[in-house]
Amino acid sequence: MVDPNHHDRFVLRQRVKLVINQYEFSVPAEEGDGEAFCFVEQARFKFKEDIRFFTDERKETELLRIKARQRFDPAARYDVTTPDGGKVGEVQKVFGASLLRSTYTLFDAAGNEVATVRERSLPVALFRRLIGFVPYVDSVADWLPIPYDFEFRRGEEVIGVHRRRRWKWVDVYDIDLTADEGRTLDRRLVLAIAVAIDALQAR
Repeated sequence: MVDPNHHDRFVLRQRVKLVINQYEFSVPAEEGDGEAFCFVEQARFKFKEDIRFFTDERKETELLRIKARQRFDPAARYDVTTPDGGKVGEVQKVFGASLLRSTYTLFDAAGNEVATVRERSLPVALFRRLIGFVPYVDSVADWLPIPYDFEFRRGEEVIGVHRRRRWKWVDVYDIDLTADEGRTLDRRLVLAIAVAIDALQAR
């Protein structure tokens, strides 16, 4: 079993499903993306978001959960927990800032803010939103090579990046936290926000 807190780089790949969001994480190898170590599935038909992380697609061993505290709240906090309910941390979308570029705040298990995750480029974020209003183009916008990249920030310091690969029919993201040399940010929160960036924005 892979312990995310022993690694700094991850690949997140979305699976092609029509009615449910599924993903898998791997740790990149010297050649290629490496073997999947985590399978993620968003629960169907839930009034509150419920996303579960497993060791593989058999879903026999659960690793993490993301659950919303409120229903249909654009500024809701999401609890990230272990299967037995132990707190890992929290994810919250910053609603006001996200009108211009998507922004999230990460909190540790005690509720202390530990990082901000936001789109890297304001002009690109605004252009991406503009494309969404163009008839016919909005339906294929996700397949255009428009950057959908984020930074993990602590104050003015960038401690990580999250990049969407260009020209892919399914979303593939490269996540790099090597700048966080002391691994001060819990990598389980990194996995949680990586999935949230895609799943909670209905990408």
